[in-house]
Amino acid sequence: MIDDNLKGKKFVASYSGGKDSMLSIYRAMKKGLEPVCLIITYNKDRNLSWFHGVPKQVLDSVSSSLGIPIWLIETDSKNYTKNFEQGLKKAKDLGAEVCIFGDIDLQAHFDWCDERCQNVGLKSCFPLWKENRKDLVFEFLDSGFKTKFTVINNSMLDDKFLGMTMTKDICLEIESLGADACGENGEYHTFVYDGPIFKNKIEFELKDKIIEDKYSIMPITHPSVKG
Repeated sequence: MIDDNLKGKKFVASYSGGKDSMLSIYRAMKKGLEPVCLIITYNKDRNLSWFHGVPKQVLDSVSSSLGIPIWLIETDSKNYTKNFEQGLKKAKDLGAEVCIFGDIDLQAHFDWCDERCQNVGLKSCFPLWKENRKDLVFEFLDSGFKTKFTVINNSMLDDKFLGMTMTKDICLEIESLGADACGENGEYHTFVYDGPIFKNKIEFELKDKIIEDKYSIMPITHPSVKG
C-alpha cells in the first residue's frame, strides 16, 4: 500500500528485473511518486545481477526504455548490506525520500529492507505488502507487462516452464502443481521485458539451459553479445 501523502515524493526503487519489483515501481509512478533511480545489486564476480542474473548490457536497455537511471551496486556477498546502504545514501543525496520494494509477505525481507532505509534516513515503502499473491500476478499481467521465466527452483517446480512467457493459464497450472502462482516462496524468477512504462520492448536472448545446484537457469544475454 502507498500512503496518499507520498504523492509527489521522489523515490529510489530496489529493482531486480522481475515482476514484483516492476509492479511496485509501476504502482508508485501511478500514485504520483517521481523516480530518481532504480538500484540493482550486481555480482561483480559473475558480471550479472544478483538473484535474477541480468547482464549490464540488458540493464542499460531497460534503463533507456524506462527513461530511469539504473545504478549497479557492485558487491560480493560479504559486503552486500554495506554496499546496498551506500547505494541508498547516494540516491538520498540526489533527492530521494522514499525507497520502493517489491516484497509481498516475507517478514524477514521486510525487516531487512526497512532497516537499510532507517540506517540512511529514507522511508521504506512496500506497495504490494500483504496483498493476495495470485491477485498481484494477475494484476501484473492485466496491466500489460510481459515477462519470461528465467530461473526455476527444481526442488519446488518442474523446469518445463523455463523460457516460457508468463500467462494466467501458466500461473494457474503452477498453482495446481502445489507451488505458489506468484513464485513468492522462491519457485522461480522472471525477467520483465515489456509493459506500460516501457518506451520499447527490451531485446534480449535466452541461452541454453544450465543446471546450478537445485536451479535450472536460462542465462539472459544481449543480442550484441556473441558466444
